[in-house]
Amino acid sequence: MGDMLDRELYGGIEAGGTKFICALASQPPHLDYEVTFQTSDPVETLSRVQAFFQPFIDEGRVKSIGIAAFGPVDVDPSSLTYGYITATPKLAWVNTNILGKLHQSLGVPLAFHADVSGSAIGEYTWGAARGIDPSLYLTIGTGIGGSFLLHGEPHAGMTALETGHIRIPHNLQQDAFAGACPYHQDCFEGLAAGPALAARFGARGELLADEDPFWQIEAEYIAYALVNYILILSPRIIVLGGGIMQRSFLFDIIRRRVRELLNGYIQAEKILEDIEHYIVPPALGRYSGVLGAIAMAQRLD
Repeated sequence: MGDMLDRELYGGIEAGGTKFICALASQPPHLDYEVTFQTSDPVETLSRVQAFFQPFIDEGRVKSIGIAAFGPVDVDPSSLTYGYITATPKLAWVNTNILGKLHQSLGVPLAFHADVSGSAIGEYTWGAARGIDPSLYLTIGTGIGGSFLLHGEPHAGMTALETGHIRIPHNLQQDAFAGACPYHQDCFEGLAAGPALAARFGARGELLADEDPFWQIEAEYIAYALVNYILILSPRIIVLGGGIMQRSFLFDIIRRRVRELLNGYIQAEKILEDIEHYIVPPALGRYSGVLGAIAMAQRLD
């Protein structure tokens, strides 16, 4: 027991728009300590983060902490607003310097990236994409976000990737819904994310029966998006997470439609012969993001 209490710990924070998960691990992916709480305003939420980590920091056991934060976030280390949550629809968090505030309160080395990048790194380090490079992680839920890992690192340029805002074919006869994105109306996120389903049906997507014909349309939108990513990024594996992908029957429909849309153009064995191991669910479940944040902390060594 004494040995466990002396072990060095790496911390992870999955800073989600709905909930925060904080965890500490000496031998990840096993977690030694964890806590989950609802996201409220920045002052209350970040004070709860500090309260979780502080006793372990006071003992000198926490080596570093990774933060995987909801966004949009500024992930450019050369930017004046690096580490900020920027133009988020969660108004209390607009222009919050989450990295700076946590560095001030915790005083240990911190790594920082977008929440979906945390999930991608978690799955690459210990999960469904373990050791497969390059890889793409996509979350389809309250929003749609993605992270493309090249040599195990999330790709970013001017900003983190905005995979939810690509344009995809929208057949208005098949789906008359105008779209729910406040910026682009019927982009991928505007057609296929959770709020788009709620706006269509007046109820959360979880209440929609598996037999509802809309799921065929939803799978079609996801397949169109994946074809674009496959053609441009050429990932060796695609991991699909998020609340909507809890409907596991969608995977077979999406895989079949991706193959049909590519129509033999990409002659990769993964597409032609092994697509059930190419488009896959996460292996780490709800812990992809916080474990990815812990892996980010370890990379500071």
